[in-house]
Amino acid sequence: MVGVKSAESRRTDRASTRPHQLRRRVTRDSQRAPELVIITGMSGSGKASVLKAFEDLGYYCVDNLPIELIPRFAELALQSAEMRRTALVVDVREGSKLRQFPTILKAVRRMIPTRVAFLEASDAVLLRRFSETRRPHPLGTDAPVNASLKAERHRLASFRALADIVIDTSKFNVHELRAHVTERFREQPTEKNILVSSVSFGFRHGLPEEADLVFDVRFLPNPHFVPEFRGLTGRHPSVAKYIRSFPQTREFVNRISELLVYLLPHYIREGKSYLTIAFGCTGGQHRSVMIAEEVGKRLQRAGYRVKVVHRDMPK
Repeated sequence: MVGVKSAESRRTDRASTRPHQLRRRVTRDSQRAPELVIITGMSGSGKASVLKAFEDLGYYCVDNLPIELIPRFAELALQSAEMRRTALVVDVREGSKLRQFPTILKAVRRMIPTRVAFLEASDAVLLRRFSETRRPHPLGTDAPVNASLKAERHRLASFRALADIVIDTSKFNVHELRAHVTERFREQPTEKNILVSSVSFGFRHGLPEEADLVFDVRFLPNPHFVPEFRGLTGRHPSVAKYIRSFPQTREFVNRISELLVYLLPHYIREGKSYLTIAFGCTGGQHRSVMIAEEVGKRLQRAGYRVKVVHRDMPK
C-alpha cells in the first residue's frame, strides 16, 4: 500500500527544509545537465515513496519546500556541482500559497529544465489508504476524509493541468510504484516501462473490476471433468500439460501473446503505466490459471515487468 504521512511527520518536513538539514545524494558526475522535478498530487497518492525513489536515483531531494523558495532552490541547483539533478515535493500543505504556483513554475522553467509529476488515485483507493493508516488528512479533521479529498482535488486542479506526467497510483503497491518511477526517470530508461498484471478469474465469481482487457478461455477443454485433475489447479504440471496438449490452447497462447507484444508499446506511448489482462474460465481454477501463467511468462521473456494474480484459485 502507498503510505500517508502523519501530522507529526508533516511538521518534521517543515523543519527539514532548512539548508543544513536537506536530504541529498551526491551524483557521481558533476557534468550532468541540470534538472528539476516537482512532485505534487493528492494526499495518500504516494509522494513520499516517489521522493525516496528519486533519492535512490541520485537526485538531491527536498520534501515540502515552501513555494516561494522554489526559484532560489533552482538557482542553487544551477550553481552547485552536487545538485545537478533535483526533486522536491509541493502539495496541499502550502495552503493559500498554492495560487502562486503557476507563476512561479513559469519563471523556474525559464531558469532550469523542469518537469512536474502529478500523482493521483481514485477516491475509493485514497479513502481505503487513509482508513488503513488511521492518519488525518492534511486539510484537517473538521470534515470527513471524502470531503477533504474533494476539496483537495479542486485546489490542485491547476497543478494537474500543468503536469508533464500524471501517474495514477491506484493499482500500484509501494514497491511497484517505486519501481515504476525508477524505470521512468533513470538516465537510460527502457521503452517497456509498464507493469502488466496477468489475472485469472472465474466467471461465476464476476468480472475483475480492474481489468483493462478480458479474454474468455471457456472454449478450452475443461480439466474439471477429468477426475484426477478436479482437486488440482492450473499451476499443477499435470494439469498444465493436459491443457497445453490441445492445439487450440497453443494457438491461443501464441496469438494472444503476439497481440499483447504488439499492443503494449502503443499503451506506453499513450502514457499508460499499468495494464491488467484478465483470463476467465468457469471457476477460475484450471484453464484461466494455466493461461495467465503462460502468457505472463511470454511477456516476461519479451522484456516486460509482469505479476501473475490468481483471484479465484483455491488456496
